[in-house]
Amino acid sequence: MAASCVALLAVCLLLLLLLPLLLLGAWKRGQRGRAARHVVVVVLGDVGRSPRMQYHALSLARHGFSVSLLGFCNSKPHNELLQNDRIQIVRLAELQCLAVGPRILQYGVKVVFQAVYLLWKLMWSKPAAYIFLQNPPGLPGIAVCWLVSCLCGSRLVTDWHNYGYSIMGLVHGPQHPLVLLAKWYEKLFGRLSHLNLCVTNAMREDLAENWHVRAVTVYDRPASFFKETPLDVQHTLFMKLGRTHSPFRTCSEPLDPAIERSAFTERDARSGVVTRLFGRPALLVSSTSWTEDEDFSILLAALEKFEQLTLSGDSLPSLVCVITGKGPLKEHYSRLIDSKCFQHVQVCTPWLEAEDYPLLLGSADLGVCLHKSSSGLDLPMKVVDMFGCCLPVCAVNFKCLHELVRHGENGLVFQDSEELAAQLQMLFSKFPDPVGKLNQFRENLQGAEQLRWDESWQRTVLPLLMDT
Repeated sequence: MAASCVALLAVCLLLLLLLPLLLLGAWKRGQRGRAARHVVVVVLGDVGRSPRMQYHALSLARHGFSVSLLGFCNSKPHNELLQNDRIQIVRLAELQCLAVGPRILQYGVKVVFQAVYLLWKLMWSKPAAYIFLQNPPGLPGIAVCWLVSCLCGSRLVTDWHNYGYSIMGLVHGPQHPLVLLAKWYEKLFGRLSHLNLCVTNAMREDLAENWHVRAVTVYDRPASFFKETPLDVQHTLFMKLGRTHSPFRTCSEPLDPAIERSAFTERDARSGVVTRLFGRPALLVSSTSWTEDEDFSILLAALEKFEQLTLSGDSLPSLVCVITGKGPLKEHYSRLIDSKCFQHVQVCTPWLEAEDYPLLLGSADLGVCLHKSSSGLDLPMKVVDMFGCCLPVCAVNFKCLHELVRHGENGLVFQDSEELAAQLQMLFSKFPDPVGKLNQFRENLQGAEQLRWDESWQRTVLPLLMDT
């Protein structure tokens, strides 16, 4: 008898909790006319470091939709997003990990908090025709967004950037109970979306064969602001960065007070003409989230080899290596960098403003990518951005990288630090060499048709939305 009463009480409490959701969902279903041109974009991560979802929001806004972009606001998004009247950024509160109890309990509390909080935010948002969700992280986002789409009559669009469980596996191991639970969860709820997008053909095939999820490949494309940087803008950027980062500063001040000089360029104040310095260092750029899927010890070992080659008399320039980004392993690698005693290589790790990052890529001589996909099925967007700036790339090889980097045509792929060091030696030999391999790669990129994000989105995503 007592057990029956407890069960009845539990059912009543559940109904009391669900009733407001059902009533609110019914009201939002009745507002379908208002919802037709509104989309909610959900990022359970830092909006400023989620360029693909920012691009989705901008493209939706350009095609007449109003957009509510929900996410964490730890870094500044691009100005174009902030200035668009059709886009409202809704800041989500982020629960920091608890400092007490077992790790699995800490993680469970965080997931429950995020689930309830996201449900509340979505249910009280303006009625929407579509909910765009970035995955990963999909726990608890996929289940919550699916529930809201059922209650409110919205269409759920999941954009698969990778698999969340494979990223967790880098930290905990592939057979950890949390990883296995996350894999089961992703497979179950991943099938419930009305529309699935993914970033490579390899991922599309894997989703179909192993997950029974039908997806459409929407390759990452560079936004319009990723392009080669004019020389005068390069100089302005170098002078700005030189105020906080010594590798951008000149080693010798000009005798003429009318000359303004950086480590790479100088400007004559009388004529306004900017020129590249003779004997300037080469500028190498890499960007990272400082996570387990990027092993920067490979780059550091290659730079050590480059240093040895320079000291032994090879015709190589000094090198400035700029590694941009934020992430959990930055402090670890910063200590490794500080322990090196380079003479001809300088390394700095700035966090750039959103508007300065494409300018830096458009000013560099070579990009290096150390992203090695946890699943082997996603592609590094940083390389897409580099190609948009006609910047040749050396990238660590993995399963589907050939869908982006064509070895010997728009860049080079490598397996280890020895191979990367040999590539740096070959590309920077007699730098700057107008007929060298580095310049050939740049000319190939300049001559190739560069499909931009907006055009690609209009061709692929917009028709899909019209059909759902």
